[in-house]
Amino acid sequence: MKFGIVVNVSRERALVLARQLAEWLDERQVDYVFETLSAEKMQIEPSAPIEELNRHCDAFISLGGDGTLLFTSHYAVTKPVIGINVGYLGFLTEFTQAEMFSAVEQVLDGSYTIHARSQLEATVQDGHHRLKFRALNDVVIEKGNYPRIPAFIIKLDGVLLSAYRADGIIIASSTGSTAYSMSAGGPIIAPKSSVFVITPICPHMLTVRPIVISDDKNIEVSVDAPDGEFPLNCDGSLKKLLAPQEPITVRKSPVVINLVANNKRNYGEILRTKLLWGREHDAGQ
Repeated sequence: MKFGIVVNVSRERALVLARQLAEWLDERQVDYVFETLSAEKMQIEPSAPIEELNRHCDAFISLGGDGTLLFTSHYAVTKPVIGINVGYLGFLTEFTQAEMFSAVEQVLDGSYTIHARSQLEATVQDGHHRLKFRALNDVVIEKGNYPRIPAFIIKLDGVLLSAYRADGIIIASSTGSTAYSMSAGGPIIAPKSSVFVITPICPHMLTVRPIVISDDKNIEVSVDAPDGEFPLNCDGSLKKLLAPQEPITVRKSPVVINLVANNKRNYGEILRTKLLWGREHDAGQ
């Protein structure tokens, strides 16, 4: 077993944990390799570029918040990812810092379980090339610097759903329902639900609401505007500037992300802990 380790180098606590993890793995003669930027910050070896870790490693360890886990998962592809929360909310990072060594031990002895998370796949034509991007949380098309309010035309399996006048459109997986979509007023969806949610950003229409659809649908989005460029973001990373009327298709990706599960936690506990649900009730006891 060989681990690829990715660290949020902007968090001192993550760097401390990474050094402790390296010592712990060395004592047990377990192979590991750090992502290059993490290794340079810590002045530690061995290291390899993030793009190459998948070829060298059997599993990944992410030390940071949800953003670090999202970054790691894109390069892990289908290999197991252990998420250690050194961030704030941490919806995706299953394990606390105190649980780090026990989580790694579970993977080493094969006693771990997996949460398989569906991804989105965004496809757009770029000249003679078809570009494909994957996102675990969401695909977002925004108005960017466009000075007016454009209309986002949405079709489901080729049939018109609506034209949304808004600052943008979020297409989120069930995993991503607690990310940007929730901030924009979208519903919380249990992670293994086979659905997507389409959430408008600051809609300029009183009757527009988020809509939940089956994840077997093909969603086509284009921006109706006379000019301008419109950012296409996948999991918060800019992938392309879309031209007016340039279509993008979003569907369920055939590639899943395999997150190592914390069997001591359940989804209800996560919501109560992260969103402080029931805190008012507890305070009155």
